[in-house]
Amino acid sequence: MSAPPVSYRPIIESDIPDLFAVRIATWDNERGAEELEALGITPESVRERLATNHHGFVVRVEERTVGFAMGNRDNGEVWVIAVLKAYENRGFGRGLLTRVEDWLFEHGHESIWLTTDTDERHRAVGFYRRLGWRDWKFEHGDRYMIKERR
Repeated sequence: MSAPPVSYRPIIESDIPDLFAVRIATWDNERGAEELEALGITPESVRERLATNHHGFVVRVEERTVGFAMGNRDNGEVWVIAVLKAYENRGFGRGLLTRVEDWLFEHGHESIWLTTDTDERHRAVGFYRRLGWRDWKFEHGDRYMIKERR
């Protein structure tokens, strides 16, 4: 039995509903859509970001979007990375993150950054560390991590 077809590609505007479905599912929170909206993250704001200074990639399994990641070209931030729980531990997060990192470095950043949970036990912290990220600072209840150009 062969593995299902997997593909990575740049995000396009028609992916936006899938991006929200994946992001909300990864929060495991019934109020995810309302929380995103309260943060100013709406389909319209994501469309605007993609048209100006953000770029990202989706990973698809059997034509279903199961994860995505985006970065901000202007400030070097890895803005978001999300993979559906059923598709974790298959290398998809690493594949997405690497693509966004490469894109940010290609745009001239010597170092790039992201925010994550302050709790050392949070899975994301170990994930980022294994991929070469290090703590930069703790501020406003977030852990900021940084990665230098290779």
